[in-house]
Amino acid sequence: MTATSNTRILLVDDQELLRMGFRMVLEAQPDLDVVGEARDGAEAIDLAQRLRPDVILMDVRMPVLDGVKATGALIGAGSRARIIILTTFDLDEYAHAALRAGASGFLLKDAPPADLLSAIRAVASGDAVVAPSTTRRLLATIAHQLPAPVGAPRGDDGLGALTPREQEVLAAVARGLSNAEIAAELVLSEATVKTHVGRILAKLELRDRVQIVIYAYDHGLVTPA
Repeated sequence: MTATSNTRILLVDDQELLRMGFRMVLEAQPDLDVVGEARDGAEAIDLAQRLRPDVILMDVRMPVLDGVKATGALIGAGSRARIIILTTFDLDEYAHAALRAGASGFLLKDAPPADLLSAIRAVASGDAVVAPSTTRRLLATIAHQLPAPVGAPRGDDGLGALTPREQEVLAAVARGLSNAEIAAELVLSEATVKTHVGRILAKLELRDRVQIVIYAYDHGLVTPA
């Protein structure tokens, strides 16, 4: 984040009109700054390394280098940016692959501006996977089929390191609940829930809430709807 706490955003799409539309919506928000635009995945990698955005809106189907490969390259290089995949089709196979590559969620290109803003703020704060229900439905459908996130323990050692309360919070995150919803359900403060989530990520060596969801499905803690 910048000194003013604004969220820095990189737009990646091969269609200039779409980038222009996203920029108009985002720049009307006092807490969001568009710091750059890229036309393909290769350019996105270069700009992300130089500009260090907090959130990247990444198209999947682009020339030169697609969004899935660009996402994998950025995550593999240690980028701390949260990546939201932009897709035309709900439950697109590209979105599945992008989650495997380390994306924090996905968003339909024709989503209402309010959903776009909610998604960006959600992944930037770490409070939710992504606000729109599409990502929750996607994860409930395919998370159990995905390999465990890189670095995730395959046995029970990781789970054994969690306290009973942390295991409750993990299960709630896996069901797609936000910190506020978890706080209400478990009768905790949001600050306490956020602390628990941070400890879960650290103990299981996971990147973000999407990986918590995949981990939970992978270890049978929750089952597909």
